[in-house]
Amino acid sequence: MGQKVNPIGFRLPISRDWSSRWYASRKDFAGFLFADGKIRGFLKKKLKQAAVSRIVIERAWNSLRVTIHTARPGVVIGRKGSEIEKMTEEVARMAGGKQVKVDIVEIKSPDTEAQLVAENVASQLERRISFRRAMKRAVQMAMEQGALGIRIRCAGRLGGTEIARTERYHEGKVPLHTLRQPIDYGFTEANTVAGKIGIKCWICKKQESPEDKDQLGEPVREKSAPRPIVAPAAPVAPIETVAPPVAAAATTA
Repeated sequence: MGQKVNPIGFRLPISRDWSSRWYASRKDFAGFLFADGKIRGFLKKKLKQAAVSRIVIERAWNSLRVTIHTARPGVVIGRKGSEIEKMTEEVARMAGGKQVKVDIVEIKSPDTEAQLVAENVASQLERRISFRRAMKRAVQMAMEQGALGIRIRCAGRLGGTEIARTERYHEGKVPLHTLRQPIDYGFTEANTVAGKIGIKCWICKKQESPEDKDQLGEPVREKSAPRPIVAPAAPVAPIETVAPPVAAAATTA
């Protein structure tokens, strides 16, 4: 049987970065990891309607930075920043009283974010919309927004049937074994009347040009300026050297 590998974990050192960026001693590692899970669960539950794709947590000595990637930044910020202040206080309490800073990054194209596509399909299934219609619509929107390929897989009691089954829709190319190709992956569950339905989504995106920032967040080194091209000089005619006249010395025999 084929072994399935998570596309994000498969590309971590190459084209993806970790969602938690910090170093800790052996004594503190488990506590920090557990706190990160609690913070992510709290934010995902609180911002369920804000289309949150990714939450990045960075730790320093006595501070913590939370970066929320969302398609609806206005919902996260709230009126006059009231919501973000409440979230900052709650996250600080979960982090043990550390200084917390919450940053918000807007997602320009939510139709090409795998996690948001999967959650969109799940919300439609919960509203009893046909799974075929929801999946085809998601595939169509992703391809129109410039994705190179998309694959969606739904598994469970689709349509309320007694026997669970799996349905897949695929368009374009999704090369899972090409590590340099950025593949986005998302997974969520839809809580329907018949039971849970799992949705998985793979989206193949275009590779970023060298002029942009790479996906690890490190700026690309500037290229050295090209040397100016100098046109070859026209050939110069050789200069004839004429010996200076020498005064003839009068010789007497």
